[in-house]
Amino acid sequence: MKKIGTLLLIFVLICACSQAQQSEFTPETLNAKLLTVDGSEASFKNIIEKYNGKVILMEVWASWCSDCIKAMPKLKELQNANPDIVYLFVSMDKTADKWKTGIEKHELKGEHIMAIDGMKGNFGSSIDLDWIPRYMIIDKDGKIALYRAVETDFEKIDQKLKSLQ
Repeated sequence: MKKIGTLLLIFVLICACSQAQQSEFTPETLNAKLLTVDGSEASFKNIIEKYNGKVILMEVWASWCSDCIKAMPKLKELQNANPDIVYLFVSMDKTADKWKTGIEKHELKGEHIMAIDGMKGNFGSSIDLDWIPRYMIIDKDGKIALYRAVETDFEKIDQKLKSLQ
């Protein structure tokens, strides 16, 4: 019985740690290659370094994701309320054509990149992606200020953005 209790405690600790707030990106995340709108590849590190000194709200989404589409009005409200924030959209679409069509269709304003290998690929795995839409906030120093938020967390996202400006 004592062994079962110990195993249960270890399991709970592992689960709690997997949901922990990360403050820095792993080398795998920083080195992940992503597709830009013009068709070139760029590392995630190079993309976020362009915005040093600015707060970034990153949304991981896909044009086929109904929860992502339902959350877009709230995201646009955030953009209107926080115009000095950089908005970085990382698509998990399977093709660049569908990704680009989704950007136009939903009139998404911001920087756009696409994971080359989908949700379970290098980039998705490196940020523990298990659901989209997923939101992350990167502070002015390039550190992760909010590691995991979903479409029901817009109040928490807005409060964190306001605290970082």
